[in-house]
Amino acid sequence: MAVQNDFSKGSILSHMARIALPMTLAQFVNILYNIIDRVFIGRIPDHATEALTGLGVAFPICTLAIAFANLVGMGGAPLFSIERGKGNEEEAKYFLGNSFSLLVVIGVVFSVVMFLVKRPMLYLLGASKNIYGYADSYLSIYLCGTLFVMLNLILDPIFIFEMKMGVQGAALATVISQFAAACWTLRFLTGKKATIRLDKNYLKLKTDRVKKILVLGLSGFTMSVTNSLVQMVCNINLAMYGGDMYIAAMTIINSVREVIHMPVSGVGNGAQPVMSFNYGAKEYGRVKQTIRYTAVILLVYTLFAWGMTMLFPNQFVMIFNKDAELLPLTVKSMHIYFFGFFFMAFQFTGQTTFQALGKSKQAIFFSMLRKVIIVVPLTFLLPM
Repeated sequence: MAVQNDFSKGSILSHMARIALPMTLAQFVNILYNIIDRVFIGRIPDHATEALTGLGVAFPICTLAIAFANLVGMGGAPLFSIERGKGNEEEAKYFLGNSFSLLVVIGVVFSVVMFLVKRPMLYLLGASKNIYGYADSYLSIYLCGTLFVMLNLILDPIFIFEMKMGVQGAALATVISQFAAACWTLRFLTGKKATIRLDKNYLKLKTDRVKKILVLGLSGFTMSVTNSLVQMVCNINLAMYGGDMYIAAMTIINSVREVIHMPVSGVGNGAQPVMSFNYGAKEYGRVKQTIRYTAVILLVYTLFAWGMTMLFPNQFVMIFNKDAELLPLTVKSMHIYFFGFFFMAFQFTGQTTFQALGKSKQAIFFSMLRKVIIVVPLTFLLPM
């Protein structure tokens, strides 16, 4: 039986583009619901900056939810591709099924735990008495939708402005959008268009497969959880040295970073299955060529993104908020934050490569080095 989507033949760039474009779109939709929340919340009459700050305080916990999704998704996907490269579709089905089951279990546990600790967590992350209500309202509803995103574009302005629900409306729109996206994804995975379908006979968790998924997924988990850690540390220090206005500025900068980072993730997601498949098929020359293409594409893009943030910072900031006091503070901070962003191309390439090849230790090192070993200590030391 011929293997569909055989990445060991044909143009590598074509394969990468064919995967990267829809995955970038999916990433865009996935990120859009959070971005749209901030765009509309930044325009709430009278309390826009306070509401945006509340989202900024809750933001690291939302990032933590994504980290747990990456733990399974970025562990299961390369293993799935490697088995397909070997021609072992039965084992590939088991990795798909076990990944799905793990996501459901982890989603439920995460939501319950966060509900129990959200009050002390939000205060720890920099919430003041004025901001806590906004952060709590958003996070409480957001956690309800962790299991389940263009609907959000329509629902946000309706809930926030027409129904006058404010931050709670933004969170409710997000939950409905996530649920709709989850239903569509599940329907696709069980439908005729899926190359390998999600089958109930392959959902039962098996220890050795779960271990492989979680060990390989640790790199993606570490990358996301360290993002959350950096956000937490920044919020704590900003609350100590600057106050609510500085947290609002950082919330906008993080929002811009998410949008800019989206094509980077798309390229990485496009390259990863091509590398994994060829590695499983022992086509090592094609693996090296894919790595070179990935590095060049990411370098060109990050140079472009860096230039845009340096030349047009005001336009980026004003998408989210037009507060006369917040704008100059955010623009100045953005110039510093994105300086040298293009060097990240090489970290992204290394991260993608080691993950695609199943080299979990090296992938985790790439995640830990910049954020945990360098950024977190400096965030505490430099303001002193």
